[in-house]
Amino acid sequence: MEITGASGAAPALAAIPTPAQVPPEQAANNRNLIQAVKAVNEAGTLGDNNEITFQMDRNSRLPVIQIIDRSTKQVVEQIPPEYILQLAETLGKGDSSSFSTLA
Repeated sequence: MEITGASGAAPALAAIPTPAQVPPEQAANNRNLIQAVKAVNEAGTLGDNNEITFQMDRNSRLPVIQIIDRSTKQVVEQIPPEYILQLAETLGKGDSSSFSTLA
């Protein structure tokens, strides 16, 4: 049995992303980070209405730390700031013509 797409062509299996295996030491570090974030948020260290989040920026692949207002879901503070993430993305592309758009 052959599976074809709407165009009649067979789907490309190489185009389907697969999750990368995380080394055991990285998995342990991730678990420790998750526990630390939960402890900070539960302790109310950032105030009763704020919580901290850690994530990876998809474009620059840099870690991003955000303090979020729980009631409004607005970002109160972010490290690194958005303009740094944009700069990292631009530098990562190696496109020097994009520098004029950052100024």
